[in-house]
Amino acid sequence: MDDKVKVFAGTSNPELAKKIVKYMGINLGEIFVTRFSDGEIFVKVLENVRGKDVFLIQSTHPPAENLLELLIMIDAMKRASARRITAVIPYYGYGRQDKKDEPRVPISAKLVADLLSTAGAHRILALDLHAEQIQGYFNIPVDHLYAAPVIIEHIKRQDFYNIDELVIVSPDPGRAKKARAIAKRINNVPIAIIDKRRPAPNMAEVMNVVGEVEGKVAILVDDIVDTAGTLVGAAEAIIKKGAKRVFAYVTHPVLSSNACERIKNSPIEKLVVTDSIPLRDNCSADIEVVSVAELLGEAILRIHEERSVSTLFV
Repeated sequence: MDDKVKVFAGTSNPELAKKIVKYMGINLGEIFVTRFSDGEIFVKVLENVRGKDVFLIQSTHPPAENLLELLIMIDAMKRASARRITAVIPYYGYGRQDKKDEPRVPISAKLVADLLSTAGAHRILALDLHAEQIQGYFNIPVDHLYAAPVIIEHIKRQDFYNIDELVIVSPDPGRAKKARAIAKRINNVPIAIIDKRRPAPNMAEVMNVVGEVEGKVAILVDDIVDTAGTLVGAAEAIIKKGAKRVFAYVTHPVLSSNACERIKNSPIEKLVVTDSIPLRDNCSADIEVVSVAELLGEAILRIHEERSVSTLFV
C-alpha cells in the first residue's frame, strides 16, 4: 500500500475502523478528538495529510455529536490540504427522514447531505442507505454498498440452511426489492412481504402476510432495527401463519428504547446484525454480529486505486 492513502477514525465506531485498516494492511492515521468542558468538539490531525487521499470512518448514529464530529474532521482535513476527502459512513443517520410526506416537516436526509458537501467531502462511501434516492441528494459521487454479500454468506453456513424450506421475508413493501435480491442469490427461494402501516413514528401495525410461509424457515431481512416493533410484529405474524422458525438479519442495530427486551421475548430465534454501529453493552437478546470491515476495506482500496467497485454491489 502506498503512502498516498490515509485512513482516520472518529469516535463513533473505532473497533470497525481498526478491522478495516487491518484488512487493508495499513495503520490508522493519528488524530486527536476531544471535548471541551462545555461539550464543544475539538479535532487536531496529528500527521501530514497534504496531497493525500483521506478516508474518514464515522457512523452518524445518535447522539448528534457523531455527525458534528464527522463534519469537523472533514473541515480539519480540508484546511490541512488533503487532496481528496472521502467520508466513509457505515450508518447514515437521519436517512429515514428522506421525504416530505406530510406538511411542515423537513427532509433531514437531504440536509445532512448538504452539510457533508459544504464541509468539504469530495466523495461518500455508505452502506445500506435507508432509501436509495438519498444518493441523489448529493452533488458529489456516492458509492453505495450493500451488506447482502455478508448476510448471504452467513445464512449459507447455518444449520437451518435448506433451500426447500427457506423463505425470505421483507418486513414492509419498501424492502421487497432487497429481499428479492437476497432470495435470488440463494437459489431463487421464495419471498413473502409483510403488509403494515405506521400510525405514528416508531410504531407499526401488521395488516397481512403476502406470500406462503406455512411450514417454512422464515428469514426476515431489513436495513435498520430501532425499537424492534416492526421486526417483532412481523415475526409474530409469520408464526401465526404457520412458519416453523424465524430468524432476522438486519444491517444497522440502532436498538433504542426497550428493543433488546422485545427481541428477547419474541419468536425470533436469533438476530444477526453487522458492526456498522457498535452493539449496546446491556443488550441481553440473542444477537450475533458479523463484520462488514472487509467489504468496506476492499471498497476503500478500490476507490483509492481508481478501480471499479461495482462488483461489490448486489
